[in-house]
Amino acid sequence: MSALGLALSVLIGVSLGFFGGGGSILTVPLLVYVFGLDPKQAIASSLVIVGIASLTGAFQHWRAGRVDLRTGLFFGSAGMAGAYLGGRAAAFVDGALLLLLFASMMALTSVAMWRGRRGPPAAAAAPEPAPGRLVAQGFAVGLFTGLIGAGGGFLIVPALALWAGLPMLAAVGTSLFVIVMNTAAGFLGTLAHVRVDWALVGAISAAAVAGSLLGTRLARRVDPASLRRAFALFVLGMAVLVLVREARIWLETVRGALPASLPQMVFVMVVLAAGIAAGRVSRSPGGDPLERPYEQGAGI
Repeated sequence: MSALGLALSVLIGVSLGFFGGGGSILTVPLLVYVFGLDPKQAIASSLVIVGIASLTGAFQHWRAGRVDLRTGLFFGSAGMAGAYLGGRAAAFVDGALLLLLFASMMALTSVAMWRGRRGPPAAAAAPEPAPGRLVAQGFAVGLFTGLIGAGGGFLIVPALALWAGLPMLAAVGTSLFVIVMNTAAGFLGTLAHVRVDWALVGAISAAAVAGSLLGTRLARRVDPASLRRAFALFVLGMAVLVLVREARIWLETVRGALPASLPQMVFVMVVLAAGIAAGRVSRSPGGDPLERPYEQGAGI
């Protein structure tokens, strides 16, 4: 087992505790490139690792009063349905295409979060909760969780801030609670077709848990605008690394697999389009949700 890999595993937890997501952005490449797992094994293992680390981070945020359980259960219930469906669907999609979807979604979301829009004046009221949009967003995030092993914090945090009206730190804490629900459902969907190395998962999870404790403490010391932009840069950097590493392999896979893999490619493109639509919550005409002032308890 790689000592470097275990050291990098600490960053998974730091990301989850600090950003309320992003752990899977490190986990999947770490498992593929450092520990040598195939993409589907990496995705299934990522669901367990990110779920365990998120549970630790969520508990720390809950103790600090930064988890809205009611909103999390509402959002997470829809996410669990999508995650289970995504986990089952992953069995029928080529691993290279899953990695392509993974990196593409990271890049698009990071750009959307970085650009944002300037929010209204400080005196502006918090937005009205939008339950219907939360359900749709939750299902879309869950689908990505089960399909590509991404916890979905990069979509959950802005959705909770905009559609549920949570303050930024409360959105981060509640996001971790939702990720626990989604990763559990997604993993159940993968059990029928993926074998998991539990010794490896246990070691990485322990390192990630230690990192999540550190990340949660760091989250108290960073203002919301800086948190959003740091998160965007983090996601973009990891997406570029994966795309550069896999670009040639992906192109060869796509050319060689046509037309047999065309249904898979259509499915991946549809899921990507759904993710792009879901990610647009961070660029609502009403302003940038992650820079708005919200009062505690504004969530549904």
